[in-house]
Order: sequence, then C-alpha cells, then structure tokens
Amino acid sequence: MPPAEPTLEFETLLHRDGCRYVIGCDEVGRGAIAGPVAVGLCVVDVSVGAMPVGLRDSKLLTEKRREELAPLAASWALFSAVGLATATEVDEVGIIAALGLAGKRALVSLHGAGAMIRDAMILLDGSHDWLTPALTTPLSITTRVKADRDCASVAAASVVAKVHRDRLMIDAHERTPGYGWASNKGYGSADHFAAIAELGATDFHRRTWLRADRPVELVE
Repeated sequence: MPPAEPTLEFETLLHRDGCRYVIGCDEVGRGAIAGPVAVGLCVVDVSVGAMPVGLRDSKLLTEKRREELAPLAASWALFSAVGLATATEVDEVGIIAALGLAGKRALVSLHGAGAMIRDAMILLDGSHDWLTPALTTPLSITTRVKADRDCASVAAASVVAKVHRDRLMIDAHERTPGYGWASNKGYGSADHFAAIAELGATDFHRRTWLRADRPVELVE
C-alpha cells in the first residue's frame, strides 16, 4: 500500500490549544559526508488551504517530483526558509550543534521576512529537541516522531530543504566534478569514497566524518 498522505490534523490540534502559527521544521543532509546540513521551515495557520497535491516527506518522492513540489510547498506556506551550517561548522561543533545553527539561521530569515515566530509553535520532526540549545531567546517547540511523514507543514519543510540543499550539491559538482555530488548529494556512496581515496578530501567534505573509526550513514 502507498504511504498515507500527511495532513494538517496535528497542526489543527496545536491551533486549538492556542498556537496562532505552527512552524513545520525538518533537517536534510544530517548523514552526508560532504556539504552543508540544511534545516527547512514552513509556517502555517488556520487560513492555509489544502496542501499541494502529492506532498509527501521528501524521502518518499523522486527528485523530479520534489523539484515540482518545492515551489508549490513554499507558496502554500505563509512563510518558508532554509538555514544552513557548513561542513566546516559540522566538523568544528558537531552535527547536533550544527543543526541548531542551521535552524537558528532559518528562524532569523523567517523573522526578517515578517513571520511572527514568538507566536508560533515549532514542530520538529523526531524525538529530540536540538534547536532550543542554539537559541538565545527560548521559543515554543514540540517534537513528534514521523512528523515529516504525518504532518503537512513538516513534509513541506522537508521538500523545501531537500531541493535547496540538492541544488547546492549540484552546483558544487559543477565546480568540482570528481566526487559525483550531482548524484550522491554528498552521501557516502561507494563511488564517493573511491573518489576521496583517489583525489583526496576537499574543504566541502566533513573531514571528521572520514575517519576510519567513524560510522557513516550512507543514505538519507
């Protein structure tokens, strides 16, 4: 059976509990060995209409379908943003703190665009709140396992972030084509590791992730 479509049911419950806005939040690139980690945010309220047809967690969509849906998801949300933390920052502070940096930068972008983030509940995919430690001023945050699958605002954030990061990796491939980033998007495929062995690592690689004693997540 095909996976169930995400809905706005959980967001509606949050609105009924007094949250004027819900900010769906998802991260992309957490397990890559090259490139930035990205955090996507999409803001919804009770006025948003039906989600774009076919919207799903980005991992359940083809690259072509993600490209089609990303602008639809961004225009459906009241506001959307993507924040990044570089490979160097991942090396320097670790992946969890880098997620927080990327999320904070996305929130700053939302605030600059006029989103009222202090009146919102941020809905994080997963069970761990990695965002709060990065914030100077605490915000309302809740976590939900499989929110990227079940909650439309988070699914939209996942698609927006995935397409944004994928395009960065494709651009990086054009500048440094030997590592196959246009296809592997920075993840640890066999060909990617073979290219590193032949050509060496670049400043775009997370060098601490290339140690022999460190396990690497091969797929997102």
